[in-house]
Amino acid sequence: MTVENEKDWAGLRRIGRIVAMARDTMLRSVRPGMTTAELDAIGESVLKEHGAVSAPRKTYNFPGVTCISLNDVAAHGIPGRRKIRTGDMVNVDVSAELDGYYADTGATIVVEGDGSNTELKRRLVDSSRTALDLAIAEAKPGAKLNRIGKAIEREARRSGFTVIRNLAGHGVGRKLHEEPGDIVNFENKKDGRLLQNGVVVAIETFLSTGAEYVLEEQDGWTIRTPDGSLVAQFEHTVVVTSEGPVVLTV
Repeated sequence: MTVENEKDWAGLRRIGRIVAMARDTMLRSVRPGMTTAELDAIGESVLKEHGAVSAPRKTYNFPGVTCISLNDVAAHGIPGRRKIRTGDMVNVDVSAELDGYYADTGATIVVEGDGSNTELKRRLVDSSRTALDLAIAEAKPGAKLNRIGKAIEREARRSGFTVIRNLAGHGVGRKLHEEPGDIVNFENKKDGRLLQNGVVVAIETFLSTGAEYVLEEQDGWTIRTPDGSLVAQFEHTVVVTSEGPVVLTV
């Protein structure tokens, strides 16, 4: 999607704020002993309060309102009976639609507690968050789209981590996934696409403690590292403008 008028700006800002509220409310609510289904219900409540509809459920019939991924699950974790424990990494990925506009966001936290050794997990989360900030800074009109992936990969290597190469950010706005297509977490030197003024993108980081590729499980949704490597994901919906990137999901 390319933003064309004030109606577009208003619609995108509105849904951006809603998914950000759902994300932050969910993360503040994380407690050891709660199930991921209980956490998902909190996100659902926020979306309903503001009239928004779960995008993965609407678009793909996903069996949850939000995606909740723990530890070695990189994406598309299905909310259910699994209980969150002290020391877990918890990622929530919230995307929704309102009045024909879509926004997508995600963040990861570490559930701290007595006796849990979380130093590596905290470093991974911090690096993935930093990578997202650096990637967003590259979102300028006329810039090569692959500079986003280059910034993510550079930060991962600096911190001693790797990037997941078969997960990516994407275009968003009128649909959950749209042009300009995949925005990978590494520098694809063959990708000559340029960012256009006004284009809406979901920039998404997937940093890992080891694995570079993930596999889909038999449930058709859950995406997990094959070796138990941990993954931290962060994501914002961003509009590329000549005055600088505008982050909608804050």
